[in-house]
Amino acid sequence: MAINKYHKLKRCRFLELDPAVIGCSKKSIRTSGRKGRKISEYGIQLREKQRAKFIYCVSEKQFRHYYDVADRMKGITGENMLSLLERRLDNVIFRMGVAATRLQARQLVSHAHFTVNGRKVDVPSYIVKAGDVIAVRENKKKNKYFEQIKTMKVVNMPKWLEFDPENLEGKVLALPAREDIDTQIEEHMIVELYSK
Repeated sequence: MAINKYHKLKRCRFLELDPAVIGCSKKSIRTSGRKGRKISEYGIQLREKQRAKFIYCVSEKQFRHYYDVADRMKGITGENMLSLLERRLDNVIFRMGVAATRLQARQLVSHAHFTVNGRKVDVPSYIVKAGDVIAVRENKKKNKYFEQIKTMKVVNMPKWLEFDPENLEGKVLALPAREDIDTQIEEHMIVELYSK
């Protein structure tokens, strides 16, 4: 797994993202010094790709793979790609509210805290399907971290997911559609960049 050595707030400022998107509660009072400079069409498309990679914490190789798979699927390529990114197991754990950030969700999955349909999964890039049941492993439920989650209320749950904090179990009700995805990404620009 690649190590990200960049400062999160600086990266958010460069990509013109709200830090809350990645789970950071801090606000930066500095502004980017690039406001007056005109960005080319290629630069705008590249920034959209970098923004999507940063939000979902994926490498260039993984991101290109998701694009290639989405291009072969039926439907609109950009929406298919975002749907694949949303269906990653680390993102699903984040969306269920079990983790505060996608990076924390990735670590929890890597440490084998979850099962999908009763089978242990420790791969953050695992793609879930409609009907999959994601649960905390039985031997991990007594962990202090998961005990705290049982007492928390579920807020801002996407309609394609369901989570029961008492049993620490969630279900993928349907595949995410574009209107269910609230990220600040213009996917058509990424498709234009890759299709050149």
